[in-house]
Amino acid sequence: MKKWLLLLFVFALLVVAGCANKAEEEELAYLDVKMAVEEKLPANEEVELACFVTYGDEKVTDASEVKFEVWKHGDDNREKIEGKHAGDGKYVARYTFETKGTYTVVAHVTAKNMHNMPKVDIVVE
Repeated sequence: MKKWLLLLFVFALLVVAGCANKAEEEELAYLDVKMAVEEKLPANEEVELACFVTYGDEKVTDASEVKFEVWKHGDDNREKIEGKHAGDGKYVARYTFETKGTYTVVAHVTAKNMHNMPKVDIVVE
């Protein structure tokens, strides 16, 4: 009888350990957003603001929200432009910088119950 109880206990430990390892693997994946915007852009020309979104090794094609927030340094006026999926985890928005200067662009991305907000500074000439 003791052998059966010991065998049952060992089996239960293996099942719990297996579930714990799977949970740890799933926790390692995170929402990664890489900005794909030139550091120098022309004024008064429509340009592409873009980012690549991945979750672990998976390209995210179904983000619940992608917006690009743009503002000129020293100015409180901020604009948010909706990003559209362009394929392979790439999200894009078209934008025209009307005046020269230094701008900040932040991608607000929500997907897989996570949120990521990378930013880049851009010089408009």
